[in-house]
Amino acid sequence: MPVAALSGPQYLREGLKLILSPGLRLFVILPLTVNLVLFCGLIYLAVRQFGGWVDAFMPNLPEWLMFLEYIIWPLFVVLVVLIVFFTFTMLANIVAAPFNGFLAEKVETVARGVDSAPPFSWSELLAMLPRTIGREARKLAYFAPRALVLLILSFIPVVNLVAAPLWLLFGVWMMAVQYIDYPADNNKLSWDEMMVWLRQRRWKSLSLGAVTYAALLIPFVNLLIMPAAVAAATLFWVREGGKSTMPTVIDP
Repeated sequence: MPVAALSGPQYLREGLKLILSPGLRLFVILPLTVNLVLFCGLIYLAVRQFGGWVDAFMPNLPEWLMFLEYIIWPLFVVLVVLIVFFTFTMLANIVAAPFNGFLAEKVETVARGVDSAPPFSWSELLAMLPRTIGREARKLAYFAPRALVLLILSFIPVVNLVAAPLWLLFGVWMMAVQYIDYPADNNKLSWDEMMVWLRQRRWKSLSLGAVTYAALLIPFVNLLIMPAAVAAATLFWVREGGKSTMPTVIDP
């Protein structure tokens, strides 16, 4: 694996620094406030229901195998944590979609040196609303059937032992898809074109997705990581050539 494929932490660090700069800080405050309320609500629900969810996923072991319960229980705790994390991330990104698309647009102008402190515009933000919500629906259509398969696997005895690693791998890929989509959509790439672009940079994309995924697992820190990931993905988009490197997608 080339060293460049491990550049995810650097991009996320640069993205965090960028969103804290005076010119872009305002674009982070509104979605941060909304997601804080959402996050607190989900944390409250998870704390109250966590034990029951773990018990629901745990397989019913025969008495002579009960000693294995102490070994596999942590695996199912991780599984529940990953599912809760996925739920919050998807809801938070739907809520923040217009803000994230707007932020990606402004970060791209800064990264290209076009405008060091682009002004905030409510009219521009509202104009992006239908397109960004539609794109989030497309992500959900991509995510939902795959997540459903993983959820079904989570309830099948023995097979569910691999559910947590599969959730983790899928989660890393979805983080790359989720955040690269903002600059790609701003540059009028279709969903299929964006997926081709990502797959051509699979290792670099997974690197960015992995570090984002890990950072988003940290409570409350994840609220700031979301806009940082938007900025990081936009920097990645610009430095990888953006739309200018997009191959032609040929329909079969």
